[in-house]
Amino acid sequence: MNSACEYCMNYTYDDEYECYTCDVDLDMDEYERFMADSVSDCPYFRAGDEYTIVRKQN
Repeated sequence: MNSACEYCMNYTYDDEYECYTCDVDLDMDEYERFMADSVSDCPYFRAGDEYTIVRKQN
């Protein structure tokens, strides 16, 4: 996983799975590229500070 994920607006806590997940709906090809680490920078990264991320989760 990209270390920048924790600073992304799309990276939120999932109560059902009890872990953080990415909210971006990837198709199968995108998911395979992402999991194979062939993507150096996530094209869906949206920077957010702690306050905007928490505001989104509440």
